[in-house]
Amino acid sequence: MRVCGIVLAAGAGSRYGRPKGLVRSPDGSPWVARATAMLRAGGCDEVVVVVGARGREVALLAPDDARVVVAPDWAVGLSAALRAGLEAVADGDVAVVTPVDTPDAAPQAVARVLSFLGPVPRDGLAQAVYGGRPGHPVAIGANHLPSMIRSLTGDRGARAYLAGHGAVEVECADLWSGADIDVR
Repeated sequence: MRVCGIVLAAGAGSRYGRPKGLVRSPDGSPWVARATAMLRAGGCDEVVVVVGARGREVALLAPDDARVVVAPDWAVGLSAALRAGLEAVADGDVAVVTPVDTPDAAPQAVARVLSFLGPVPRDGLAQAVYGGRPGHPVAIGANHLPSMIRSLTGDRGARAYLAGHGAVEVECADLWSGADIDVR
């Protein structure tokens, strides 16, 4: 099974005050590098970083072992970045998606979500939840990619698709908070 991670780092970060793909943790490590490392440690064979706003600068912070993909229509919203990422990994068996603004995400959450894809991972859908609240990472079997990509619009992600197609909710609150960082 080939598992492809996707780091969504294309947004302008308007609530945050700058693109979150440019943010560094207090120790100096770029969030984009932390997200990439987390996906790798959780079981992803490759990682794609989707950039948009100030994309060249964000791309420079991506680790050398990540592939950078540009979402040219990133200003449309989350759907554009997610679409670009999913299209970039369409030849894999499973895509695992996480936003860049979860620098404290646990690799164990990736491994746990992957373990709930079922006997045919290409057919599976699983999403981490935190106290029952939907979050990341999300694992998407390759057989869902074409219809999920077609369903994406505006500044929305895949939540409606996941709910409508019976994604398994995987409780991960024991691993980390699940909180994304929207403001400084």
